[in-house]
Amino acid sequence: MKRKMQSKLNRIEHTNQVRVRFVETDPLGIVWHGNYIQYFEDGRESFGRKHGISYLDQKEHGYATPIVKSSTNHKLPLRYGDVATIKTIYIDSPAAKMVFRYEIFNQNNQLVCTGETVQVFVDHIGDGDLSLTIPEFFMEWKKNVGLLDE
Repeated sequence: MKRKMQSKLNRIEHTNQVRVRFVETDPLGIVWHGNYIQYFEDGRESFGRKHGISYLDQKEHGYATPIVKSSTNHKLPLRYGDVATIKTIYIDSPAAKMVFRYEIFNQNNQLVCTGETVQVFVDHIGDGDLSLTIPEFFMEWKKNVGLLDE
């Protein structure tokens, strides 16, 4: 029996803040470009805790979601002590993957970085096999947050 699903929404947003630590800066006193990927992860983890799809929730269902693609676009620098706001945007997809887009703003609400990550589902309990179909728990999550109709 095949279920008919329709997308109601195509995105869910969440924001959180981080303070730039000294260790995240380079000799010029600005955030080293590679640390923005960590800010994206901060955003994903905060999003996951808020919306019930954290890494621990995924692990409980026997899955891990490694990143298979990431990109960043740098606009302005962040500096030690700045408070950055991370907007994490889940973009719905019909495929067995999670797509997140990010916008990072400084304390003056200026856009400093944008980016995207793509994660796939792999069997966490077995051999780490790639899931080509959307896991049932993830379909349930999509319904619960209003992304799908039955």
